[in-house]
Amino acid sequence: MGLLFVPSSATVTTNLVVYKAASCGCCSAWVTHMEKNGFIVKVEEVSDVTAMKRQLGVPPNIDSCHTGVIGDYLVEGHVPAGDVLRLLEEKPPVRGIAVPGMPTGSPGMEISGQKPDAYQVITFTTEGQSWLFAKH
Repeated sequence: MGLLFVPSSATVTTNLVVYKAASCGCCSAWVTHMEKNGFIVKVEEVSDVTAMKRQLGVPPNIDSCHTGVIGDYLVEGHVPAGDVLRLLEEKPPVRGIAVPGMPTGSPGMEISGQKPDAYQVITFTTEGQSWLFAKH
């Protein structure tokens, strides 16, 4: 009988609620990226995404098009699934993780035939402080 290897990421919460506008196609593509990487995603379509972001504690300077909530953390924008898993495993004392803006080539923002942009993933506090988490 063989042994089953279960990665440590299997012990972290992978239930993700995503708040987005109904018309946002790149948000839906990011949801698909997260699902393909093992996350269980519930989508909540909201009419005022900006108001929802402020209510959840996303600072205005890092806004993107959608906001996710996973455990005690926020996920703002097109953050790669691997970076979300790393956040959940390391558990830093921050409010969330973000890819500010909408860089080409980030998950959900892939454009066929177009070179991906270099972009950064940051962690942030509700007060707007941020730190580099990853570069892509």
